[in-house]
Amino acid sequence: MWQPPERTAAASAAIAAADQDRLARPDRYLLDADHLASVAARRDGDTERFAAGWREGLERYVESASEDGRLNAFGMAMAARTAVSRLRSGVALSRFREANPNVADRPPTPPIFITGGWRSGTTFLFRLLASDPHLRAPLPAELAEPMSMASLSGEERERRIDASAAAHDMLHVLNPTLRAIHDSGARLPEECGLAMGADLRSWSLSATTRLESYSEWLAGQDLGPSYRDYASVLGVLGDGDDRRWVLKAPPHLAELGALAQAFPGAVVVILHRDIVETIASGASLFAVFRSTYSDDVDPRDVGRFQSDQTELWMRRAHELRTSALASTITMLDVDYGDLVSDPAGTLDRVYAAADREPPADLEAFVADFNAAHPRHAQGTHRYSPEDFGLNPAELRERFAEFAR
Repeated sequence: MWQPPERTAAASAAIAAADQDRLARPDRYLLDADHLASVAARRDGDTERFAAGWREGLERYVESASEDGRLNAFGMAMAARTAVSRLRSGVALSRFREANPNVADRPPTPPIFITGGWRSGTTFLFRLLASDPHLRAPLPAELAEPMSMASLSGEERERRIDASAAAHDMLHVLNPTLRAIHDSGARLPEECGLAMGADLRSWSLSATTRLESYSEWLAGQDLGPSYRDYASVLGVLGDGDDRRWVLKAPPHLAELGALAQAFPGAVVVILHRDIVETIASGASLFAVFRSTYSDDVDPRDVGRFQSDQTELWMRRAHELRTSALASTITMLDVDYGDLVSDPAGTLDRVYAAADREPPADLEAFVADFNAAHPRHAQGTHRYSPEDFGLNPAELRERFAEFAR
């Protein structure tokens, strides 16, 4: 059975410091909607500029984080910061729209989206495509503070990106095991979720925190507004840059309808991996993630949650294929095995679907990327389905209708 990684001395010290700080400054750890809204509102009129529907989203999030999250002090502070940052992102977009309506409402060229179940090769394909200088992928700093970053250029922009490295470095100090599973860094393109969910409706929130009731509520919510806002964010970030966005997030699989409505003409690459590997690897990632912010992570509980969420996402994606919205986007199915065995061939298919010329020598393009980003440079990710109470035969039977 899975066991949480042993905490480093630095991680233990940081968590102990958070425990002490909570005693001295309890307001920093208070998961209360009214309190967090007041913290997020830094200027007169900010509350009126929070994203529509923010209050219910905030209340559901903090209630679930408090009651379901099993968070330690470090985790409570993280959840509070997350809520505040999402609310403030809504304010920033609202104020930018007021000052620059033409820019904020200008849709980007239909992007190339990479999605699929967790751990199905989405990050590899995404960052491989992002290494093409004729495409553009967002960096973490751009996703976290898009309105601020959009106004910067040259040296100041580079300084801001470099400064954002501290957050990634701290996460790696707190939980070094994460780098072997999903590496991150200031100069590594990152997932769309960082720039979405100003109304606190985001599937990415449950990646780091146990959010049972929130996830059940989210399944019935309309994420259309979040996707439309994201289109505005990309339009702002890409103003003056005609490169096509390449974007990535597994949760897009659950929201292909909202994506299609916000990004008509988009190319959506959907990756497929053996379902046992997909769920077991995802459970491993999120168990490790949760262990950063919780002292009580039940691997069987993580395996159950991962199985249920994956089934929901795949069912919704399956239903989208037979809807009228399916004709408004281009969907390309890619098998994980094909991506691993023939990445150049996979790239050729993606560029063809996007009606773009690929790099002249795709084999050399892939080789250059692999040389710069060796697959196991940060360690090897080891896991088994049994670690999370998963039965491979039962999973394959349960997901048979989605198998390719």
